[in-house]
Amino acid sequence: MDQDNNLEDESVGPSEDPSEEELPCLPPGLSDGEAMELLWQLRSQRRQASPELPETVSTLTAPDGSILYLVGTAHFSDSSKKDVATTIRAVQPDVVVVELCQYRVSMLKMDESTLLREAKDINLDKVQQAIKQNGLMSGLMQILLLKVSAHITEQLGMAPGGEFREAFKEAGRVPFCKFHLGDRPIPVTFKRAIAALSMWQKARLAWGLCFLSDPISKEDVEKCKQKDLLEQTMSEMIGEFPALHQTIVAERDIYLTHTLRQATRCVEAPRNAQKVPAVVVGVVGMGHVPGIERNWEKQLNINEIMSVAPPSRFGWVLRTVLKGVVMGMLGYACYRVGGSLGRTLLSLPAVQSLLETVRPPPALSQPGHDL
Repeated sequence: MDQDNNLEDESVGPSEDPSEEELPCLPPGLSDGEAMELLWQLRSQRRQASPELPETVSTLTAPDGSILYLVGTAHFSDSSKKDVATTIRAVQPDVVVVELCQYRVSMLKMDESTLLREAKDINLDKVQQAIKQNGLMSGLMQILLLKVSAHITEQLGMAPGGEFREAFKEAGRVPFCKFHLGDRPIPVTFKRAIAALSMWQKARLAWGLCFLSDPISKEDVEKCKQKDLLEQTMSEMIGEFPALHQTIVAERDIYLTHTLRQATRCVEAPRNAQKVPAVVVGVVGMGHVPGIERNWEKQLNINEIMSVAPPSRFGWVLRTVLKGVVMGMLGYACYRVGGSLGRTLLSLPAVQSLLETVRPPPALSQPGHDL
Protein backbone atom coordinates (compact mmCIF):
# COMPACT_ATOMS: atom_id res chain seq x y z
CA MET A 1 0.00 0.00 0.00
CA ASP A 2 1.15 3.53 -0.73
CA GLN A 3 3.12 4.69 2.27
CA ASP A 4 1.54 8.15 2.01
CA ASN A 5 -1.83 6.54 2.52
CA ASN A 6 -0.93 4.97 5.85
CA LEU A 7 -1.56 6.66 9.17
CA GLU A 8 0.05 5.58 12.41
CA ASP A 9 -2.65 4.52 14.85
CA GLU A 10 -2.88 6.74 17.89
CA SER A 11 -4.24 6.18 21.36
CA VAL A 12 -7.04 8.48 22.40
CA GLY A 13 -8.03 9.82 25.78
CA PRO A 14 -10.15 7.82 28.22
CA SER A 15 -13.72 7.28 27.11
CA GLU A 16 -16.56 8.96 28.95
CA ASP A 17 -18.49 5.70 28.71
CA PRO A 18 -17.26 3.34 31.45
CA SER A 19 -18.69 0.35 29.58
CA GLU A 20 -16.10 0.76 26.81
CA GLU A 21 -13.02 -1.41 27.15
CA GLU A 22 -9.69 0.37 27.39
CA LEU A 23 -6.16 -0.97 27.14
CA PRO A 24 -5.16 -2.30 30.59
CA CYS A 25 -2.24 -1.14 32.70
CA LEU A 26 0.49 -3.75 32.29
CA PRO A 27 2.25 -5.20 35.35
CA PRO A 28 5.66 -3.60 36.04
CA GLY A 29 8.85 -5.43 35.20
CA LEU A 30 7.63 -7.10 31.99
CA SER A 31 10.00 -7.38 29.08
CA ASP A 32 8.91 -6.04 25.68
CA GLY A 33 8.25 -9.56 24.46
CA GLU A 34 6.15 -10.44 27.52
CA ALA A 35 4.15 -7.22 27.21
CA MET A 36 3.43 -7.87 23.52
CA GLU A 37 2.38 -11.46 24.27
CA LEU A 38 0.06 -10.29 27.05
CA LEU A 39 -1.60 -7.69 24.80
CA TRP A 40 -1.92 -10.25 21.98
CA GLN A 41 -3.69 -12.66 24.33
CA LEU A 42 -5.94 -9.87 25.60
CA ARG A 43 -7.04 -9.01 22.08
CA SER A 44 -7.65 -12.68 21.29
CA GLN A 45 -9.90 -12.94 24.35
CA ARG A 46 -11.88 -9.86 23.33
CA ARG A 47 -12.27 -10.97 19.71
CA GLN A 48 -15.64 -12.66 19.17
CA ALA A 49 -15.55 -15.84 17.10
CA SER A 50 -19.08 -15.42 15.68
CA PRO A 51 -19.92 -11.75 16.21
CA GLU A 52 -23.44 -10.39 15.81
CA LEU A 53 -22.85 -7.45 13.51
CA PRO A 54 -25.14 -4.75 12.05
CA GLU A 55 -26.96 -5.38 8.77
CA THR A 56 -24.69 -2.85 7.07
CA VAL A 57 -21.66 -5.15 7.47
CA SER A 58 -20.58 -7.51 4.67
CA THR A 59 -17.94 -10.23 5.08
CA LEU A 60 -15.28 -11.02 2.46
CA THR A 61 -12.52 -13.64 2.69
CA ALA A 62 -9.01 -13.50 1.22
CA PRO A 63 -7.24 -16.56 -0.27
CA ASP A 64 -5.01 -16.88 2.82
CA GLY A 65 -8.03 -17.02 5.15
CA SER A 66 -7.88 -13.40 6.27
CA ILE A 67 -11.29 -11.80 6.82
CA LEU A 68 -12.60 -8.36 5.83
CA TYR A 69 -15.62 -6.92 7.63
CA LEU A 70 -16.86 -4.19 5.29
CA VAL A 71 -19.03 -1.57 7.00
CA GLY A 72 -21.25 0.40 4.59
CA THR A 73 -22.05 3.84 5.94
CA ALA A 74 -23.93 7.08 5.25
CA HIS A 75 -21.51 9.95 5.71
CA PHE A 76 -23.85 12.11 7.83
CA SER A 77 -25.26 9.42 10.10
CA ASP A 78 -25.17 8.79 13.84
CA SER A 79 -26.24 5.17 13.37
CA SER A 80 -23.28 4.61 10.99
CA LYS A 81 -20.95 5.73 13.78
CA LYS A 82 -22.56 3.15 16.06
CA ASP A 83 -22.21 0.44 13.39
CA VAL A 84 -18.49 1.17 13.07
CA ALA A 85 -17.88 1.16 16.82
CA THR A 86 -19.87 -2.07 17.31
CA THR A 87 -17.95 -3.85 14.56
CA ILE A 88 -14.46 -2.82 15.70
CA ARG A 89 -15.15 -3.71 19.33
CA ALA A 90 -16.56 -7.10 18.35
CA VAL A 91 -13.85 -8.29 15.92
CA GLN A 92 -10.76 -6.52 17.42
CA PRO A 93 -9.10 -6.03 14.02
CA ASP A 94 -5.47 -6.06 12.99
CA VAL A 95 -6.12 -3.24 10.52
CA VAL A 96 -8.82 -0.60 10.02
CA VAL A 97 -9.11 0.93 6.52
CA VAL A 98 -11.24 4.02 5.86
CA GLU A 99 -12.46 5.76 2.71
CA LEU A 100 -10.14 8.75 3.09
CA CYS A 101 -6.94 9.91 1.40
CA GLN A 102 -4.05 11.99 2.73
CA TYR A 103 -5.72 15.19 1.50
CA ARG A 104 -8.71 14.67 3.82
CA VAL A 105 -6.97 13.20 6.86
CA SER A 106 -7.34 16.41 8.89
CA MET A 107 -10.99 15.59 9.61
CA LEU A 108 -9.86 12.70 11.83
CA LYS A 109 -8.35 14.98 14.47
CA MET A 110 -10.68 17.98 14.34
CA ASP A 111 -13.42 18.30 16.92
CA GLU A 112 -17.07 18.41 15.81
CA SER A 113 -17.54 22.17 16.33
CA THR A 114 -14.44 23.02 14.28
CA LEU A 115 -15.55 20.72 11.48
CA LEU A 116 -19.03 22.24 11.45
CA ARG A 117 -17.53 25.71 11.15
CA GLU A 118 -15.06 24.66 8.44
CA ALA A 119 -17.72 22.85 6.41
CA LYS A 120 -19.97 25.92 6.38
CA ASP A 121 -17.22 28.45 5.72
CA ILE A 122 -16.24 28.48 2.03
CA ASN A 123 -13.97 31.51 1.67
CA LEU A 124 -11.51 32.91 -0.86
CA ASP A 125 -8.57 31.06 0.71
CA LYS A 126 -10.31 27.72 0.18
CA VAL A 127 -11.09 28.61 -3.43
CA GLN A 128 -7.46 29.56 -4.11
CA GLN A 129 -6.16 26.41 -2.42
CA ALA A 130 -8.53 24.18 -4.41
CA ILE A 131 -7.53 25.79 -7.72
CA LYS A 132 -3.81 25.59 -6.86
CA GLN A 133 -4.10 21.93 -5.86
CA ASN A 134 -6.40 20.69 -8.64
CA GLY A 135 -6.25 23.21 -11.47
CA LEU A 136 -8.88 25.75 -12.49
CA MET A 137 -11.80 23.57 -13.62
CA SER A 138 -11.25 20.74 -11.11
CA GLY A 139 -10.72 23.25 -8.30
CA LEU A 140 -13.95 25.10 -9.05
CA MET A 141 -15.81 21.79 -9.21
CA GLN A 142 -14.36 20.85 -5.82
CA ILE A 143 -15.65 24.13 -4.39
CA LEU A 144 -19.12 23.39 -5.77
CA LEU A 145 -19.06 19.96 -4.12
CA LEU A 146 -17.92 21.57 -0.88
CA LYS A 147 -20.96 23.81 -1.21
CA VAL A 148 -23.15 20.70 -1.40
CA SER A 149 -21.49 19.30 1.72
CA ALA A 150 -21.97 22.64 3.47
CA HIS A 151 -25.65 22.59 2.51
CA ILE A 152 -26.10 19.14 4.07
CA THR A 153 -24.10 20.19 7.12
CA GLU A 154 -26.32 23.24 7.61
CA GLN A 155 -29.50 21.21 7.15
CA LEU A 156 -28.50 18.47 9.61
CA GLY A 157 -26.30 20.37 12.04
CA MET A 158 -23.82 17.52 11.73
CA ALA A 159 -20.26 17.51 10.35
CA PRO A 160 -19.31 14.93 7.70
CA GLY A 161 -17.03 11.95 8.34
CA GLY A 162 -18.22 11.05 11.83
CA GLU A 163 -17.90 7.34 11.06
CA PHE A 164 -14.23 7.79 10.09
CA ARG A 165 -13.45 9.66 13.31
CA GLU A 166 -15.22 6.90 15.22
CA ALA A 167 -13.11 4.27 13.42
CA PHE A 168 -9.92 6.21 14.23
CA LYS A 169 -10.87 6.44 17.90
CA GLU A 170 -11.85 2.78 18.23
CA ALA A 171 -8.73 1.56 16.39
CA GLY A 172 -6.63 3.32 19.03
CA ARG A 173 -8.22 1.10 21.69
CA VAL A 174 -7.30 -2.19 19.98
CA PRO A 175 -3.80 -3.62 20.65
CA PHE A 176 -1.58 -3.78 17.55
CA CYS A 177 -4.30 -2.29 15.33
CA LYS A 178 -3.04 -0.29 12.35
CA PHE A 179 -5.02 2.49 10.68
CA HIS A 180 -4.85 2.88 6.87
CA LEU A 181 -6.17 5.49 4.45
CA GLY A 182 -7.70 3.56 1.55
CA ASP A 183 -9.08 6.08 -0.94
CA ARG A 184 -7.56 7.42 -4.15
CA PRO A 185 -6.03 10.92 -3.76
CA ILE A 186 -8.81 13.43 -4.32
CA PRO A 187 -6.87 15.60 -6.86
CA VAL A 188 -6.61 12.57 -9.17
CA THR A 189 -10.34 11.87 -8.84
CA PHE A 190 -11.36 15.47 -9.58
CA LYS A 191 -9.01 15.85 -12.54
CA ARG A 192 -10.14 12.57 -14.11
CA ALA A 193 -13.81 13.44 -13.47
CA ILE A 194 -13.55 16.86 -15.11
CA ALA A 195 -11.58 15.46 -18.06
CA ALA A 196 -14.30 12.85 -18.67
CA LEU A 197 -17.11 15.43 -19.01
CA SER A 198 -17.98 17.49 -22.06
CA MET A 199 -18.30 21.26 -21.72
CA TRP A 200 -22.10 20.94 -21.80
CA GLN A 201 -22.06 18.29 -19.05
CA LYS A 202 -19.74 20.45 -16.93
CA ALA A 203 -22.12 23.38 -17.29
CA ARG A 204 -25.16 21.27 -16.38
CA LEU A 205 -23.43 19.76 -13.36
CA ALA A 206 -22.18 23.14 -12.12
CA TRP A 207 -25.66 24.65 -12.55
CA GLY A 208 -27.27 21.85 -10.55
CA LEU A 209 -24.72 22.12 -7.74
CA CYS A 210 -24.94 25.92 -7.59
CA PHE A 211 -28.69 25.91 -7.08
CA LEU A 212 -28.99 22.95 -4.75
CA SER A 213 -31.43 23.97 -2.03
CA ASP A 214 -33.68 20.97 -1.37
CA PRO A 215 -34.21 20.31 2.36
CA ILE A 216 -32.52 17.18 3.74
CA SER A 217 -33.54 15.38 6.90
CA LYS A 218 -31.72 12.80 9.01
CA GLU A 219 -34.29 10.26 7.81
CA ASP A 220 -33.23 10.97 4.21
CA VAL A 221 -29.60 10.33 5.17
CA GLU A 222 -30.46 7.03 6.86
CA LYS A 223 -32.24 5.91 3.66
CA CYS A 224 -28.85 6.10 1.94
CA LYS A 225 -27.92 2.96 3.90
CA GLN A 226 -30.67 1.01 2.11
CA LYS A 227 -29.06 -0.79 -0.83
CA ASP A 228 -32.21 -0.79 -2.99
CA LEU A 229 -32.63 3.00 -2.71
CA LEU A 230 -28.92 3.46 -3.34
CA GLU A 231 -28.99 1.31 -6.46
CA GLN A 232 -31.91 3.36 -7.79
CA THR A 233 -30.00 6.59 -7.14
CA MET A 234 -26.90 5.21 -8.84
CA SER A 235 -28.96 4.16 -11.87
CA GLU A 236 -30.28 7.72 -12.20
CA MET A 237 -26.75 9.08 -11.90
CA ILE A 238 -25.45 6.70 -14.59
CA GLY A 239 -28.21 7.83 -16.93
CA GLU A 240 -27.42 11.54 -16.55
CA PHE A 241 -23.62 11.55 -16.09
CA PRO A 242 -22.19 8.09 -16.94
CA ALA A 243 -18.62 9.42 -17.17
CA LEU A 244 -18.92 11.05 -13.76
CA HIS A 245 -20.17 7.83 -12.19
CA GLN A 246 -17.26 5.97 -13.77
CA THR A 247 -14.58 8.25 -12.33
CA ILE A 248 -16.09 9.14 -8.95
CA VAL A 249 -17.69 5.80 -8.05
CA ALA A 250 -16.55 2.87 -10.23
CA GLU A 251 -12.84 3.77 -10.36
CA ARG A 252 -12.74 4.41 -6.63
CA ASP A 253 -14.44 1.04 -6.10
CA ILE A 254 -11.41 -0.48 -7.82
CA TYR A 255 -8.93 1.57 -5.81
CA LEU A 256 -10.66 0.82 -2.51
CA THR A 257 -10.77 -2.89 -3.38
CA HIS A 258 -7.03 -2.81 -4.04
CA THR A 259 -6.14 -1.12 -0.74
CA LEU A 260 -8.51 -3.38 1.21
CA ARG A 261 -6.93 -6.49 -0.35
CA GLN A 262 -3.47 -5.12 0.46
CA ALA A 263 -4.52 -4.81 4.10
CA THR A 264 -6.24 -8.21 4.24
CA ARG A 265 -3.07 -10.29 4.49
CA CYS A 266 -1.64 -12.58 7.15
CA VAL A 267 0.06 -10.98 10.16
CA GLU A 268 2.82 -12.25 12.44
CA ALA A 269 2.01 -13.48 15.94
CA PRO A 270 4.52 -11.96 18.43
CA ARG A 271 5.42 -15.21 20.23
CA ASN A 272 6.89 -17.16 17.30
CA ALA A 273 6.47 -14.83 14.28
CA GLN A 274 4.08 -17.38 12.80
CA LYS A 275 1.80 -16.06 10.04
CA VAL A 276 -1.87 -16.04 11.02
CA PRO A 277 -4.91 -14.80 9.04
CA ALA A 278 -5.64 -11.12 9.57
CA VAL A 279 -8.90 -9.53 10.63
CA VAL A 280 -9.63 -6.23 8.86
CA VAL A 281 -12.45 -3.69 9.17
CA GLY A 282 -13.15 -1.49 6.14
CA VAL A 283 -15.28 1.65 6.54
CA VAL A 284 -16.67 2.94 3.23
CA GLY A 285 -19.76 4.70 1.92
CA MET A 286 -22.61 2.30 1.20
CA GLY A 287 -22.45 3.24 -2.48
CA HIS A 288 -19.03 1.57 -2.78
CA VAL A 289 -19.97 -1.74 -1.17
CA PRO A 290 -21.48 -3.45 -4.27
CA GLY A 291 -18.49 -2.47 -6.42
CA ILE A 292 -15.98 -3.73 -3.85
CA GLU A 293 -17.85 -7.02 -3.60
CA ARG A 294 -17.85 -7.39 -7.42
CA ASN A 295 -14.13 -6.56 -7.71
CA TRP A 296 -12.92 -8.58 -4.72
CA GLU A 297 -11.68 -11.60 -6.69
CA LYS A 298 -10.80 -9.82 -9.95
CA GLN A 299 -7.39 -8.92 -11.34
CA LEU A 300 -7.12 -5.12 -11.01
CA ASN A 301 -4.91 -2.64 -12.86
CA ILE A 302 -4.49 0.40 -10.62
CA ASN A 303 -2.16 2.28 -12.98
CA GLU A 304 -5.01 2.79 -15.44
CA ILE A 305 -7.06 4.81 -12.93
CA MET A 306 -4.16 6.86 -11.55
CA SER A 307 -3.08 8.64 -14.74
CA VAL A 308 -4.14 12.23 -15.37
CA ALA A 309 -4.27 13.60 -18.92
CA PRO A 310 -2.39 16.85 -19.59
CA PRO A 311 -4.49 20.02 -19.95
CA SER A 312 -6.23 20.30 -23.30
CA ARG A 313 -5.31 23.09 -25.72
CA PHE A 314 -8.87 24.42 -25.50
CA GLY A 315 -8.69 24.47 -21.70
CA TRP A 316 -5.40 26.36 -21.84
CA VAL A 317 -6.88 28.91 -24.29
CA LEU A 318 -9.92 29.39 -22.03
CA ARG A 319 -7.77 29.92 -18.95
CA THR A 320 -5.50 32.31 -20.86
CA VAL A 321 -8.47 34.37 -22.03
CA LEU A 322 -9.84 34.58 -18.48
CA LYS A 323 -6.45 35.55 -17.10
CA GLY A 324 -6.04 38.07 -19.91
CA VAL A 325 -9.33 39.70 -18.98
CA VAL A 326 -8.24 39.90 -15.35
CA MET A 327 -4.87 41.37 -16.33
CA GLY A 328 -6.55 43.89 -18.63
CA MET A 329 -8.81 45.05 -15.83
CA LEU A 330 -5.82 45.25 -13.51
CA GLY A 331 -3.83 47.25 -16.05
CA TYR A 332 -6.69 49.68 -16.57
CA ALA A 333 -7.02 50.09 -12.81
CA CYS A 334 -3.29 50.84 -12.59
CA TYR A 335 -3.61 53.44 -15.33
CA ARG A 336 -6.51 55.15 -13.58
CA VAL A 337 -4.99 55.29 -10.10
CA GLY A 338 -1.41 56.16 -11.06
CA GLY A 339 1.96 54.52 -11.54
CA SER A 340 3.08 54.14 -7.92
CA LEU A 341 0.02 52.20 -6.86
CA GLY A 342 0.19 50.21 -10.07
CA ARG A 343 3.75 49.14 -9.31
CA THR A 344 2.64 48.17 -5.80
CA LEU A 345 -0.16 45.99 -7.17
CA LEU A 346 2.16 44.33 -9.67
CA SER A 347 4.61 43.48 -6.88
CA LEU A 348 2.01 41.42 -5.00
CA PRO A 349 2.83 37.66 -4.96
CA ALA A 350 -0.66 36.75 -6.19
CA VAL A 351 -0.32 39.03 -9.25
CA GLN A 352 3.19 37.75 -10.01
CA SER A 353 1.94 34.18 -9.77
CA LEU A 354 -0.86 35.01 -12.19
CA LEU A 355 1.61 36.48 -14.66
CA GLU A 356 3.85 33.42 -14.46
CA THR A 357 1.00 31.01 -15.21
CA VAL A 358 0.00 32.64 -18.51
CA ARG A 359 2.05 30.28 -20.64
CA PRO A 360 1.29 27.14 -22.70
CA PRO A 361 1.26 23.76 -20.94
CA PRO A 362 4.27 21.46 -21.45
CA ALA A 363 4.15 19.21 -24.49
CA LEU A 364 4.97 16.03 -22.55
CA SER A 365 2.06 14.11 -21.03
CA GLN A 366 1.96 13.41 -17.32
CA PRO A 367 2.97 9.84 -16.45
CA GLY A 368 0.74 7.57 -14.38
CA HIS A 369 1.16 7.41 -10.62
CA ASP A 370 2.26 4.05 -9.28
CA LEU A 371 1.13 2.92 -5.87
